[in-house]
Amino acid sequence: MERNRFGADPAYLLVCLVLLGALLLSLLAAVSFGTVSIPLGQVYEVILEELRAMLPGGTASAGGSVRDVVWLIRLPRLVLAVGVGMALSVCGAVMQAIVKNPLADPYVLGVSSGAYLGASLAMLLGLGGLLGGSAMGVLGCAGALLVSLGVMALANLGGRSNAVKLLLAGTALSAVCSGFSNFFIFLLNDDHAASAVVQWSMGSLAAADWGSNAVIVTVAVLSTLFFWTQYRNLNLMLLGDDCAITLGTDLHRWRLIYLTVAAVMVGFAVYKAGLIGFVGLLIPHVVRMLFGTDHKKLIPISALLGAIFLVWADVLCRVVLPGNELPIGVLTALVGAPVFVYLMARKKYGFGGGD
Repeated sequence: MERNRFGADPAYLLVCLVLLGALLLSLLAAVSFGTVSIPLGQVYEVILEELRAMLPGGTASAGGSVRDVVWLIRLPRLVLAVGVGMALSVCGAVMQAIVKNPLADPYVLGVSSGAYLGASLAMLLGLGGLLGGSAMGVLGCAGALLVSLGVMALANLGGRSNAVKLLLAGTALSAVCSGFSNFFIFLLNDDHAASAVVQWSMGSLAAADWGSNAVIVTVAVLSTLFFWTQYRNLNLMLLGDDCAITLGTDLHRWRLIYLTVAAVMVGFAVYKAGLIGFVGLLIPHVVRMLFGTDHKKLIPISALLGAIFLVWADVLCRVVLPGNELPIGVLTALVGAPVFVYLMARKKYGFGGGD
């Protein structure tokens, strides 16, 4: 593996601490931005009051419009942005290693198309009465997970799976799911339902709440820690199966385990935030340019940088159009695409392995 430009491990640890501090500061600063501007002093008063109320013997906080905006609307969606940004960035790095393709992201193996198919079915079958407002999210999550399992099963037909077979299976199932989604929307012939599915597919953090945030952030953090411990196998995946076997490691079983864990991470993110593209593609590439391809550094830094990126992306979504909210998936594509093109235009860049 190539040496990163920051050299020694102390510099890497320092950057991790700086990014962690930047994430906490970003959360505190971003709460004050929105359609209604709230002074930082009032924001911190509300947060401290709510935290004191959680302590043993604490008294319930006083209500009020400022408290509702800060504690029930803005802060939950920013915490959701942390969990989703972390999940998508880490999954992007892992997916790129699994399929040994620098253009891979969390949705490359059919996950996004499976989620879109699930959301379409939720509207077509009218499951809103049964599952409430979460119908599209629940079936979108289920679709993402089922398609990921289907990709693994298809890639194992006719022999053991490898990076190429996983990529081809994902491309095939992605096309099938997209076709069925459009077919069902066409059969439904309901402009309102079609508009709802399309809007959900563009992503939003507006449905955030503390209960689901606790689950999503926990899954994202635990999965990130798991992948962090697997950095040696992820590094070997960039070298290829033949090289890994000569070193005494069979990557087949690990590749399926990693894909399953990544699918769970993306499934939870899709459930609450819809489809948010480009985060899992852009963030790992930025980190590779600064720190090299070693997943021991790539995984934690991608998690922190992805969380920070999505926090400020959510802020921009709320302020760029006065009186309206821009879908966060649209913003990440508009910001991410030009940056990614610039990164790819640079001459000194390597994906890893034999590159």
